Amino acid sequence: MRSVEVFAGIGGLALGLSRSGFQHSCLIEWDHDAAETLRRNKQKKLQFVHDWPIYEDDVRQFPFELIPPEPALLSGGVPCQPFSLGGKHGGHLDDRNMFPAFLNAMRTLRPKAILIENVKGLLRQSFASYFNYVLLQLKHPEVVSDAATDWTEHLAQLEEIETSGARSGLNYNVVYQLVNAADFGVPQKRERVFIVGIRSDLGIDWSFPAPTHSRVALDIDRWISGEYWDRHDLPRRSPMDNVRVSFPPSTLPWVTVRDVVADLPSFGSPEAERLNHRLIPGARSYAGHTGSPMDLPAKALKAGDHGVPGGENMIVLDGGDVRYMSVREAARIQTFPDEFEFPGTWSDGLRQLGNAVPVELGERIAASLADSLASTVDLLPRKVRRGGLSLQSA
Repeated sequence: MRSVEVFAGIGGLALGLSRSGFQHSCLIEWDHDAAETLRRNKQKKLQFVHDWPIYEDDVRQFPFELIPPEPALLSGGVPCQPFSLGGKHGGHLDDRNMFPAFLNAMRTLRPKAILIENVKGLLRQSFASYFNYVLLQLKHPEVVSDAATDWTEHLAQLEEIETSGARSGLNYNVVYQLVNAADFGVPQKRERVFIVGIRSDLGIDWSFPAPTHSRVALDIDRWISGEYWDRHDLPRRSPMDNVRVSFPPSTLPWVTVRDVVADLPSFGSPEAERLNHRLIPGARSYAGHTGSPMDLPAKALKAGDHGVPGGENMIVLDGGDVRYMSVREAARIQTFPDEFEFPGTWSDGLRQLGNAVPVELGERIAASLADSLASTVDLLPRKVRRGGLSLQSA
């Protein structure tokens, strides 16, 4: 199934989509360092990555009209800084707001479905009206305002169309959900908003997949059965009196930091060097920056505007000491395969990983979409062309 990805970053979502059966016609990323990471892993001929057509370009300037129309999916992690809880909270007034660029791609490509990932801050009450505006534009992408029209006036027009039931032209059925990555087997408590839209003329019924993992199941493993400690060859710890379970959950246990980093080689060994698993000195804990315990999913990895935000991307060791995560530990927490490389410095790697979509989370949502779309799409990819010549991807 053909797909187009914008704001691709280092390919977390793209890799999840590829694993789910989507074949990328085009991946667009304007940041040079992120594009270099994509190219490095394509050159390694990694599974699912070796055939990615990568374009280092500005989505706002990209000629989408030269891409074969009606791909199965248009996806992207629309830049989140305008809506991030840790940012300047500029929202629609922030010139980094890229929802208009995504909508332009929709209008041109007319994809069967769309998939957008964004930060939890998008649901903040102060952004409620604008978020509603975004959703209505995604539902009716061909209802375009002119430059002289204020967004609130355009919102009123879209609300009238929505409540009237008028559905001429290009329309999508749109749903969204706040998803915790830990609930889908990612070793990280990362809450993100996913928006999914399916073209209304396809008549497809779809809903978000149910969680597969839970805190309750992890608590049973640790404090009732003790199997968690057995798996890690550690002494069983005393059961907690406040753990009460009336019936076994149908989910698997949350995946913890220990689950994914315990088998990494010792710092300084040749294998650790190969994996970019290096000890970074200088970590310290202070208010608001206390690191991630070993026996829970990690806190959400952060990128920050100036490298790693002090203390958040740390691990709390069994004795209570803290240290920074290595690039490989952060990659495992974001569920990238060990074969995936991150060129550049430690700060570069942590910044790129902090901006990424966890691979396995993208895969689980994409697999559900792929099942629904399989019978409706053109399965054969076609060449991207520009001005009569094939676009030169990296």
